[in-house]
Amino acid sequence: MLILGIETSCDETAAAVVSDDRAILSNVILTQLEEHKPFGGVVPEIAARSHLQNLPNIIETALADAQLTFTDLDGVAATAGPGLIGGVMVGLMAAKSIALVHQLPFFAINHMGAHALTPRLTENIDFPYLALLVSGGHSQFVAVAGPNDHKVLGTTRDDAIGEAFDKSANLLGLPYPGGPEIEATAKDGNPTAYNLPRPLRGRPNCDFSFSGLKTAVRKLIERPETQLQEGSTIADIAASFQAAAIEITAERTQHAIEMFKRIYPKGNTLVASGGVASNGVLRRELYNVTQSK
Repeated sequence: MLILGIETSCDETAAAVVSDDRAILSNVILTQLEEHKPFGGVVPEIAARSHLQNLPNIIETALADAQLTFTDLDGVAATAGPGLIGGVMVGLMAAKSIALVHQLPFFAINHMGAHALTPRLTENIDFPYLALLVSGGHSQFVAVAGPNDHKVLGTTRDDAIGEAFDKSANLLGLPYPGGPEIEATAKDGNPTAYNLPRPLRGRPNCDFSFSGLKTAVRKLIERPETQLQEGSTIADIAASFQAAAIEITAERTQHAIEMFKRIYPKGNTLVASGGVASNGVLRRELYNVTQSK
């Protein structure tokens, strides 16, 4: 079975062809970073227009890379949310149109469900496993026991960790996207220079909260004695913010593992998915957490 998948939920236009034996035959991604950079974040209308303009060529390229045509497909799938509604609608309408014209089954895919299952495409891991989903719009722990068997163990009560990274970077005058900029800038800073809050630390659940941390960064920057014109100050704030965000994420992960093990005593795999999972400091802390369990 061959499925064409379409993704347009945020600021990347993507199409891929995947077989039922989990082989990725093609994967074409077009980023919109340069289009959104002048605004310091993703502008939904610009994102939707870019998807509309570029998706036909992305789909054509994905099929060509897989050496297939529409007649070779057995189905079409597209992200149906959550996401930016304008972008989601572009991908949905394209996928439904292809399915209708070529008389193929159409599959609406949950964005977060796809994040949780992606490691099954790229790594040979077994169910059940614990997924940490961390991105610009989402922060949650999900126990994944099967393709359609997901249980949310914890989620953010306000902001996502990726939003906190991006907004804090913007406050510091760092360019978009803020997550990689914070990580790069923090390498030259002192992570103990400022005592920033660790929201929900010590709570027995595995929920997140990042709005207070983001507000603390803003208040710190607004202090008269904070001299942002000094490069070391920006690096120290970036390092202190990153240390706080990652420390609380690691602590929340410890709680999530305990909850997961109570449900699935034999489960022994933690996967991290989403843009923030590319942060090297976070990856090291998560590794340390798993070694202590």
